[in-house]
Amino acid sequence: MNTVAVAFFVLYLSSLLGIGFFTWRRSRKTSEDYFVASRSIGPFVLFLSLAATNFSAFTFFGFAGAAYKFGLAYYGIMAFGTGFMAISFYIIGRRVWQLGKKHGYITPPELIGERFKSDSLRMVFLAVMVVFTLPYLATQAIGGGIAINQLTEGEVSYELGAVIVTAVILVYVTVGGMRADAYTDVLQGVLMLVTMLAAVGIVSAGLGGFTEANSRLAEELPALVTRPGGLDLFTPQMWISYMVLWTLCDPMFPQLFSRFYAARDERSIRISMVMYAPITALLFLLPVLIGAWGQLEFPGLTGKDPDNILPMMVDQFAPSWILGIMLSGAFAALMSTADSQLLVLSSMLTRDVYKRWFKKCASAREEFVVGKILVVVLALLGLGLALTSVETLFETLTKTTFTGLAVLFPTTVAALYWKRVTKWGCIGSIVAGELTYVGFYYELLPGGWTFGFLPVIPVVAVAVVALIGISLITSGIRADPRLVGPSNHGGG
Repeated sequence: MNTVAVAFFVLYLSSLLGIGFFTWRRSRKTSEDYFVASRSIGPFVLFLSLAATNFSAFTFFGFAGAAYKFGLAYYGIMAFGTGFMAISFYIIGRRVWQLGKKHGYITPPELIGERFKSDSLRMVFLAVMVVFTLPYLATQAIGGGIAINQLTEGEVSYELGAVIVTAVILVYVTVGGMRADAYTDVLQGVLMLVTMLAAVGIVSAGLGGFTEANSRLAEELPALVTRPGGLDLFTPQMWISYMVLWTLCDPMFPQLFSRFYAARDERSIRISMVMYAPITALLFLLPVLIGAWGQLEFPGLTGKDPDNILPMMVDQFAPSWILGIMLSGAFAALMSTADSQLLVLSSMLTRDVYKRWFKKCASAREEFVVGKILVVVLALLGLGLALTSVETLFETLTKTTFTGLAVLFPTTVAALYWKRVTKWGCIGSIVAGELTYVGFYYELLPGGWTFGFLPVIPVVAVAVVALIGISLITSGIRADPRLVGPSNHGGG
């Protein structure tokens, strides 16, 4: 075990803890400050926080593992689809910020529930977010276990590594809340970009240079540099499916949704969206290149092994202390996502469950305390899921989180912009969409019904049809007119 690498890693973790305690000194003991930093996050910090939060362990380990199997075609469906997502970020984020500022909302279900004065819709929306975010939370501990195991050359087990990462996140999130979350994201975002650029440089140099590496890949494994790629995965239907999937599901990640509340002003959201697409295009390319090149050095990996390809490639061509620095970038990716997920899940269970159903008169200080307790509970739950997971990061997320959350997109857009949408239409849309998803997931519905697309296409189509049909039928039941735009008063 290289002491230089471990020392750098310890320094990195200490920096995160230091930021957490620094922000704690500036914090107020209220739920609004703890969960959304008193709505004070400016454009630069908001941009890096959105980017770092969305770039998770999946970005480092899952991207590289998927590219190992499917090739460079994976870059197109990830970078372009996620780049387009910036548009949906702005469409949703601008209205969420406006309504949050006006009415004091902190959680996603809070806004949706109050839009229709419906506790049933609020709880359905919350249940979907919680159920489909927990697997994503677990992947961060999985990535942390992988990274620490590689960093220590196997001396620290995967399981213990997952525990260490979870413990550090717990400390600074519990202490500093959203403000610590956002400011650690700045450090983590910069570290991610720098380390990934360095990793590509090191690995390509070890393979004889960037041009040589790609020439070898094209000559020895031509399927990995063309579409449909390895395993013939990326057909036109799959390209369309992934573009739609990322565009619809990512704004529904509760950890990103909550960032819209935390913005200082609408300008902060607009600038963040403009900057988001270019950084996505650059950063997503880097692990994909390393993953595809991995076939040249480590052919034949199966099961969960491809998720290790990025640290394996860096370790192959660099001294072990360099690997320690590279893995700190991976830690930055996974920790910046996990801390945000813990915080927003805690905020929803505090505001939408504890305060709504158990103690309506709970003070802001009491919400603050309950929120911290729930952060601990959720962290332990995510860790437990990580220690029992048997799927790869790519399979975990594409099979569970992404499609499940995409179902919420039609309801969210309609609630923000469509005056005739009703709570019954929203509930029907979510239930119909999720039941359709369950049917495909457990193969209760014929696979041929997707016509070569991912299940997200028919699932969201069902959700949209249910939303429109039921809303038109029940449009006599009207929503709170305060929560729609000037031209959209009324609404179900």
